[in-house]
Amino acid sequence: MTRYVMIADLNRCVGCQTCTAACKHTNATAPGVMWRKVIDVEWGEYPDVERLFMPVGCQHCSDPPCMHVCPSTATGQREDGIVTIDYDLCIGCSYCVVACPYQARYKVDKPHFAYGDTPTETEAKRYDEKRIGVAQKCTFCSDRVDAGVEKGLTPGVDPDASPGCVNACIADALHFGDIEDENSNVSELLAENSWFQMHEELGTETGFYYLWDQEPPEETESE
Repeated sequence: MTRYVMIADLNRCVGCQTCTAACKHTNATAPGVMWRKVIDVEWGEYPDVERLFMPVGCQHCSDPPCMHVCPSTATGQREDGIVTIDYDLCIGCSYCVVACPYQARYKVDKPHFAYGDTPTETEAKRYDEKRIGVAQKCTFCSDRVDAGVEKGLTPGVDPDASPGCVNACIADALHFGDIEDENSNVSELLAENSWFQMHEELGTETGFYYLWDQEPPEETESE
């Protein structure tokens, strides 16, 4: 079996938002829609204040709440753990948006572009009408993963088989791979470092892990 996961090393993330920009470029999302974003977390009281930057997005849960509330079966889960949305089946009810504990889903009801109603040349080429009026979210760049695997490449190791955000990270803070392979890059990172998952108390068993050499701050757990 294969189970793809992502790791964010909070000890290395510098909050540059390059992953956010790379995701928007790779997936041609609309203005204001960020499948990958980085939140700025601060805690403590002056002068003992600490800060970290935390990449967030769809957590690709093993037990996705969004999937259980979907009345049209548009939200599904692949055998490799990636949570998907079938735009042809989605009826735009937004139940999944409400059910997601990670605020990782978006719905765009009408086309809008960076500079008003007229798309730029790049936006026009990559505009996807199927995303209008339906739920959308991070897909772990499953199209890149699948295309790379077909070529014999290793997701998380070979850039052409890895998510755009991972490839773009300037601090080497984002990692992707198969957690079921004990020799994979992600398995080794989790074995060698302290880590946590967001909202562990919900039992969703997310496919997104955070490396952190301290206890997660209360503000982080409540995001």
